Amino acid sequence: MIQTEISKESPASTQLKIEAITLRELQMPLVHFFETSFGRTYSRRILLLTVHCEGIDGWGECVAGEDPFYSSEWIESAWPTIKKYLAPAVLGKTLSSGRESVSLLARVRGHRMAKAAVENALWDAEAKQKNQPLWKLLGGTRREIECGVSIGIQDSVEQLLDKVETEAAAGYRRIKLKVKPAWDLQVLERVRTRWPEMVLSCDANSAYQLDDLEHLKKFDRFKLLMLEQPLWNDDIFEHARLQKQLRTPICLDESIRHARDAAIAAETDACRIINIKVGRVGGFTEAKKVHDVCQGHNIPVWCGGMLESGIGRSHNVALSTLENFRLPGDVSSSKRYWKEDIIEPEVAVTPKGTIVISDEPGTGYRVREDLIEKLTVRKETIRAGKV
Repeated sequence: MIQTEISKESPASTQLKIEAITLRELQMPLVHFFETSFGRTYSRRILLLTVHCEGIDGWGECVAGEDPFYSSEWIESAWPTIKKYLAPAVLGKTLSSGRESVSLLARVRGHRMAKAAVENALWDAEAKQKNQPLWKLLGGTRREIECGVSIGIQDSVEQLLDKVETEAAAGYRRIKLKVKPAWDLQVLERVRTRWPEMVLSCDANSAYQLDDLEHLKKFDRFKLLMLEQPLWNDDIFEHARLQKQLRTPICLDESIRHARDAAIAAETDACRIINIKVGRVGGFTEAKKVHDVCQGHNIPVWCGGMLESGIGRSHNVALSTLENFRLPGDVSSSKRYWKEDIIEPEVAVTPKGTIVISDEPGTGYRVREDLIEKLTVRKETIRAGKV
């Protein structure tokens, strides 16, 4: 095993020579099922990627799901794409920064979640090599980030109310509810009646169409922080039409694939908030560009979650330190999802609903390789010239 711990003295070189890449699939059961308009998830197939760079290991996580529902990418497309195309594009190369990998991966169209796993692992390796916190390397400024929480569709409204009460008592700054037709207005009514001052939002995951306009207008009465991605996953134009009819701010998620989409959304007034998921946009470099576009248009952003393990979660924490992450994100604590996370310390949220940022090199969290090996069901190491 290549050594992953580094000393407090940084190496003199600032070059990353990429010797090998290891892919792993982990099976991690969720503490509680998570349901959206796409369906219900009980456990996660987690795809981890390690870049081995002359004694320094950088870790990334591919956030592609078990099925091609949220995105056309899924774990069974990401693994072979990384193995056959993305890994060979960087293996044997010597880079001075993680961002330099973007041009090397550009020949492959799409596959942003797979690309993000490679690029983000290289950012992690770069931060460790430079003995610098990842959040500082990214240009972050926040020493503490505000956290919200996303609550999936439940078996009953009463079960949902119990979960909202638990999360509100834990101090989370914003509660987000997943909605879909027949699980929306009556649910929001019950929650808003019980918690009239709560910062509340909802996420439709493209469950509605523009024909539902009169129904969607009824969301305005709940004084929501945002209505996230109500229409088609690939749409900006129709969201612009819808936003003109609603008082509730629309937040775009799936529609924002890169900075150009963010610019179009801003210039057409398709939304007033944007959710940045580092895997969805293809890695830290593009995520920073989306952030900057939104900041230039005075559109606040927040960091969305994809049921990540601690590795992906720690990357979300680092990204959320950028200046324009003005709204609580879905970067909640590890214990909400996993009985035991694969990093230590686990991501923890303070009683006031924040995460305190570490000054340790890299992500500030140590990867638990022993637990990862225990949970691994598939593993493959790729070396230059041996794909």
